Amino acid sequence: MIGDRGTMLIKTGFDNECYLQEQTAAILERVQRFNNKLYLEFGGKLIYDYHASRVLPGFDPNVKMRLLQKLKDNSEVLLCIYAGDIERKRMRGDFGITYDADALKLIDDLDEWGISVQAVVITRFDGQPAARLFKNKLERRGIRVHTHRFTKGYPTDVETIVSEEGYGANEYVQTDQPIVVITGPGANSGKLATCLSQLYHEHSRGIQAGYAKFETFPIWNLPLRHPVNVAYEAATADIGDYNMVDSFHLEAYNEKAVNYNRDIEVFPVIRRILERIAGQSLAYQSPTDMGVNRAGYGIVDDEAVREAAAQEVIRRYFRYSCEYVMGLADRRTVERVELLMKDLNVGIEDRKIVSAALEAAREGEAQGKGVHGVYCGGAVELKDGTIVTGKNSPLMHAAASLVLNAAKHLAGIPDTIHLLPPNITESLGHFKKDILCGKETSLDLEETLIALSISGAISPSAQAAVEQLTNLRGCEVHVTHIPTPGDEAGLRKLGVNLTSGPNFASKNLFSG
Repeated sequence: MIGDRGTMLIKTGFDNECYLQEQTAAILERVQRFNNKLYLEFGGKLIYDYHASRVLPGFDPNVKMRLLQKLKDNSEVLLCIYAGDIERKRMRGDFGITYDADALKLIDDLDEWGISVQAVVITRFDGQPAARLFKNKLERRGIRVHTHRFTKGYPTDVETIVSEEGYGANEYVQTDQPIVVITGPGANSGKLATCLSQLYHEHSRGIQAGYAKFETFPIWNLPLRHPVNVAYEAATADIGDYNMVDSFHLEAYNEKAVNYNRDIEVFPVIRRILERIAGQSLAYQSPTDMGVNRAGYGIVDDEAVREAAAQEVIRRYFRYSCEYVMGLADRRTVERVELLMKDLNVGIEDRKIVSAALEAAREGEAQGKGVHGVYCGGAVELKDGTIVTGKNSPLMHAAASLVLNAAKHLAGIPDTIHLLPPNITESLGHFKKDILCGKETSLDLEETLIALSISGAISPSAQAAVEQLTNLRGCEVHVTHIPTPGDEAGLRKLGVNLTSGPNFASKNLFSG
C-alpha cells in the first residue's frame, strides 16, 4: 500500500505576478494602438486552465480571470460556441461535460468572478435542432443570443467575405467597452470569425477598432521543440495542430518565433481581410505580431517546466489511448503522441506510479481479489513523494480503495483500522443490488466518499480521513483500467491529475 518516500514533487516554475504585470501592460498598449477599441480573441481556456497549470508548475489556472478583473472596468465578454459542437455533443475532457454545458458553466463561473457575459454567439449556425434548443434555453433565461452563419466566400474570396453578403450578413453585437473579450468553450468555436465580423460592422460605423489574439500556447519566445511547446502539440493531437517557426516573423524581423500551423497558414488571408476592412495596410507583419502573449516571461525555472511538460505528454498518451479503445479517437492520434514522447526521450515508465498501479493489480490477482476475473490497481504519488496503492475487490473499486488508503496514510491512521463500518457497506450493497436491482455491490469512489462522510459522524478516524482529502489535490494518480463514471467523477472532484490504462474494468459491453 505504501511505497518509498522521495523528494518533494512540486517545483514552482512560474511567477503569476510577473505574468499578470507583463500581460496587462501588453493588452493596454494594444488597446491604445487601436483608438481605444480592441477585439481580443482569448484562445485556450479562460478559466480552469489545468493544462497550463500542469505544464507550468505554479501557474494559477484562474490567472486569466484575475487579469480580466484588473481590466473589468474597461472590458466586456462575448462567448462563442460552434453549432456543430452543440449538435454532436462534443465533450470537454477535463470536466466530462458537453461544450454547450461548459458554455453555461462558463457564464456562471464568470458571474461568480463579477464579470458578466454580454451575449452568446452561436457560430456556423444552420438551423441545427440542438443549437436551436440551446438558443431557446439561453434566451428564456434572459441572455442575449446572436447567430452567425458560415461566412460566404471564406477563405479565398476576400471581396465577398468583406461585404454585405459576407460579414455584413451576420448580426452585429452591440458592445460598449474598449476591450471586448471573445472567448469560447474550446478550439474552433468561431472566435476569430466573430472578431472579424465585429470589426467589419465597427468600421462600417466609422469606429477604427482593432484585433489581437491572446493565446497561451505555443509560447512564441521558447524554442520550437521546447517540452512546453511539444506538450501543446500533444494536447491538440486529435485536431492535428503542430508548431512551426513563424516564417512571416522571421522574414520581417530576422527573429525566430514559434506559432502553430493554423495561425500561420491562415495569416495571409487574415491580413488581407483586416486590410480590406480597414481600407489600409496594417502594422501586423506576422501571426506572432497579432498576439499579446506574455506567458514566457513568467517562467522562472526552465528545468521545472521542462520536467512538468514531459509528464503532460505522457498523460496525453494515456488519455488518447483510452479514447482510442472507446472509439473516440483514431490510431493516428495515439501514434502522433508516441512520436512526441520519443522526441522528448520519455516513455510510460517515466510516470512511476504506472508501475506501482500495475504491481497493485498483480497483488490483487495473486490474492484472488477482483471482480469477475478483472484485477484493477491504482497508485497515487503524494506531495512528499510517497506512493500509495489500492486494488479492487468485491467491496470497492480500485480508485475507492486507493483514496481511502491515501487518506489513512495522510491522517496517520493504522492500516488495521477500517474507515467504513460493516453495517454501512452492507446497507449500501443491499441498496444497490436489492433495491436498485444492480448487478454489482462493489462501491465506486463517489459512493465510497459519501459513505466515508457518513462514517465521519460516528468515527473520529473517518472524520480525520475526510479532512485529509483536500491534500490529494494536484497529486498524480494512475489506475490500470478506464475508470467508471463514479470513479472518474470522484477523482475529478478531488482535483488529481489522472491517467488510466486503456483497459476496461468489466468484461460486459454495457454497464449502468
